[in-house]
Amino acid sequence: MMSVISKPANPQGKGSIAVLDSLQQAKKQLIAPAKNIQQISSDLFTSLFVLNSQIRFKPTTEQVYWLYFKDGQYRLSLIAPQQWYPAQSGRFIGACELQSDLTWTLELSDACANDGAFIQEIANRRQQLEQKLQQAEKIDDLLPVYLETLPYYSRVLAAALAYSLKQSMQKSGIWGLNFRQAEKLLINRID
Repeated sequence: MMSVISKPANPQGKGSIAVLDSLQQAKKQLIAPAKNIQQISSDLFTSLFVLNSQIRFKPTTEQVYWLYFKDGQYRLSLIAPQQWYPAQSGRFIGACELQSDLTWTLELSDACANDGAFIQEIANRRQQLEQKLQQAEKIDDLLPVYLETLPYYSRVLAAALAYSLKQSMQKSGIWGLNFRQAEKLLINRID
């Protein structure tokens, strides 16, 4: 009788236990400041833009990464644009950094910043998010608590982002509010 050797079902250990452990570790290190609705909206948009890319490594805070676009897909990389040819990497979009509050920043490359079509695409995506925020019963309904469609590291970071933004909204008093209520609170604080 022949024996069948099967590969482990989860060779990288990226099962639900690893996801929970990664989230717990991220939550322990989190320092989330109070943020107003414009900051929350901006952080959510930029972070989701980065997290919807292909990420095949575990990003760490305060480290610069590079975002590329190739074959119809965004990809976050450890390799800087000057370290390889565009034919290999694809179009360089910009430099990204995971902040200590687990939100992302994105500094567009000069080529992207001066590309009207690309800027319009970003503006359209931003407008879609703004509409969703304005239509949501509560702002927190749009936080990416668990997005099954995302790859492993993106999914972990999206859940950590939701936790971070929740902390920021609680500190600023806009948790549980809708967009108009949060905006009104901001306007009252400015006056």
